[in-house]
Amino acid sequence: MSAKFTLSTVADKINHYTGMPNFETFDLLYSIFEDEDLLYYSGWRVECISKKDQLLLSLMKLRRNYSNIDLAQRFQVSTASVSNVFLTWRHALHEFLVAGLLAKMPRRFKNKASMPKAFSSYESCRVVLDCTEVFAAVPRKMSDQNAMYSDYKRRITLKGLVGIAPNGTVTFVSKLFPGSLSDKEIARVSGVLGQLEPGDFILADKGFLIGDLLPSGVSLNIPPFRTTPPFTPSQVEDTLCIAQSRIHVERAIRCGKTFRILDFIPRQYVAYASLIFQLCFVLTNFKTPLIAEVKECMLKN
Repeated sequence: MSAKFTLSTVADKINHYTGMPNFETFDLLYSIFEDEDLLYYSGWRVECISKKDQLLLSLMKLRRNYSNIDLAQRFQVSTASVSNVFLTWRHALHEFLVAGLLAKMPRRFKNKASMPKAFSSYESCRVVLDCTEVFAAVPRKMSDQNAMYSDYKRRITLKGLVGIAPNGTVTFVSKLFPGSLSDKEIARVSGVLGQLEPGDFILADKGFLIGDLLPSGVSLNIPPFRTTPPFTPSQVEDTLCIAQSRIHVERAIRCGKTFRILDFIPRQYVAYASLIFQLCFVLTNFKTPLIAEVKECMLKN
């Protein structure tokens, strides 16, 4: 009993500080880079802490958003070393996990291999889409302030598009755009539509009125709009079915935002905010699957 309690406590700490569910997953992520010769951002190698601790430091920066002074104290290094390590690993992780693994969304026949029951009515689903916003510092230029002001949030924001496969895996993350842009416009300029093929099916929210932008042969399902009369029984059923499927992209977004570096984008981070945004969301794929049915299937295998 005590051994199980200790293991659970350790796993909780790993998740709290790094976003990884356990030591094994952290080691798996490290193994990808263990033999890689890192090109350090500042031009000089960091040798005062091990390579594994450098990954730990970088994940702690993303997950908890500790200051460089705080991390320097924790790891007993200079703030210059902390900055060099984080900027180096931020780039390395993004190159492999985002630019590499997320370069192309899985095709729908791959999605079918792990299709949960909630998507039984949408077997051709390629991706479930939704936008999310992160708060950002007020820019100096008035034109930038106007572009980044979100009417929905009533604040300065940056806005990105997230797509998941039916099994809950994040398969698309756009760069960040000014908060004033509509969901439709972000879908148009994000590049996601260019990956779709005839026969693909998209699930999205009401804001994605992108039917006129879709490639030939691609279909879209969004919740029906309420007209003056009450919903018909079929409309109610459609709405519930879409909601049961779409909720998983909302859960994925909440999971991505547990990386507290996304709580607020200061002015000095805006230049590489997109890179951080994409990295945080792809790192959620190392967590326990969002959908219980998928998790149980993985455990059986």
